[in-house]
Amino acid sequence: MKKVLLIAAVAGLAMASCKKDRTCTCVSKSDAPGFVSSTDVTTYKKAKKKDIDEDCVSWEAKTTVPAGNPYYYGEDCTLD
Repeated sequence: MKKVLLIAAVAGLAMASCKKDRTCTCVSKSDAPGFVSSTDVTTYKKAKKKDIDEDCVSWEAKTTVPAGNPYYYGEDCTLD
C-alpha cells in the first residue's frame, strides 16, 4: 500500500510541475533618437515550457525594420 501511495504522489507532483501559468516578456529596444521602449507581456495559462518557449522567442524574429533604416531595432524576449 505504501508503494502505491508513493508512486501516486510522485506522479501527481510530476504532473503538477509540468503545466503552469507562464509569462513571455518582450522589451523593444532601439538606438534611434527619441525611441521610447515598450514592454509586451503575454500570459500562457497551464502551459508546458517546452511548448511555448519557441513561440515566445520567435517574437524576436518578427520585428521588421524599413529598408535603409540606419538604426537598430529589436525585441528581447524572455520566458518566466
